[in-house]
Amino acid sequence: MHPDDKPSPRPSRRRFIALASVTLAAGLAGCAGTKAREYVDDGAITSKIKAQFATDKTVSAMHIHVTTDMGRVHLSGSAKSQAEKLRAVQIARSVDGVVSVSDDIVVKGD
Repeated sequence: MHPDDKPSPRPSRRRFIALASVTLAAGLAGCAGTKAREYVDDGAITSKIKAQFATDKTVSAMHIHVTTDMGRVHLSGSAKSQAEKLRAVQIARSVDGVVSVSDDIVVKGD
């Protein structure tokens, strides 16, 4: 660089690309962490509900299925009575992290 030359007021292209790459990588890492955390939380919610079903005298953990997506719980399968169905929904709603519960449990004989 000649002493009379002034530095360019714009950052170099190489610096810009490096900065953009770091920013992009950090953003993607943040998204991946969020997805992993949501997946783990959903798995934990499902496990907690199933564990409570297993210890509850009214609910059959073998016949009522639980899936969770972003805190939204879906119950399906069959119940022996309306009381069992209502208890399963009540248990699911009581678990921390549950945003909503959709109930597709079919009562087979009351």
